Amino acid sequence: MTRLDQLHSALETTFGEQLKSLRRDRGELTATVAPQHYLKVAQRLRDEPALKFEQLVDLCGVDYSSYRNEPWEGARYCVVLHLLSITHNWRLRLKVFAADDDVPMVPSVTPIWGSANWFEREAFDLFGVVFEGHEDLRRILTDYGFIGHPMRKDFPVSGHVEMRYDAESKRVVYQPVTIEPREVTPRVVREEKYGGGL
Repeated sequence: MTRLDQLHSALETTFGEQLKSLRRDRGELTATVAPQHYLKVAQRLRDEPALKFEQLVDLCGVDYSSYRNEPWEGARYCVVLHLLSITHNWRLRLKVFAADDDVPMVPSVTPIWGSANWFEREAFDLFGVVFEGHEDLRRILTDYGFIGHPMRKDFPVSGHVEMRYDAESKRVVYQPVTIEPREVTPRVVREEKYGGGL
C-alpha cells in the first residue's frame, strides 16, 4: 500500500459522507467539501492523529466562470487550500465552493492555521471572497479606494480608474481610464494532452 493509498483510506474513514469528492490525479489527492462542513473538516484535518495536517502552505481563490474556455456548471467561486502533514510527510488539496455567486462567502480558517490570515485577505481583495469570522478582512494588494476585484474574470483588464500626479493642483488625482483596451498577447488554450503529458 502506497502513502497515497494510506492517505486516501484515512480521509474516507475519517470523513465519509462529509466529502463531496475525493479525487486522485498525478500523484496528488484533492478533497472537495460543502461550505457547511468546511470548518469542521479543516479542524479534524489538523487534529486527527491519523491525518495531522499541521501546516497550511497556501490558500487561494479561483473563479470558475469560464473554466477551460467553456461555460461552467455549478458554483463560480472556489477557495483552495494546500495542506502539509510534517508528521506523516504527505500533502492534500482541500477545495470548497462558495454557495452564493453574488456574495461568495466561506468561514475563515485563521483560528485553525494562523498562516491563512494574509492568504484570506488576498483572496478577498482579488476575488471578493468574504471569509466569515476573519478578524481583519481588508484589502492587502490593491489601493484602499479601489473598487472591484481584479482577478474576477468579468473585471475589465484596464480597470475603471487611473491615478496621476497633477502638477497644477499639486496632488494625485483619480480619473476614468484613458487608455484604449487592447490585447497584447493572444490567449492560447492547449489541447488536453499537449506535450505528451498524462
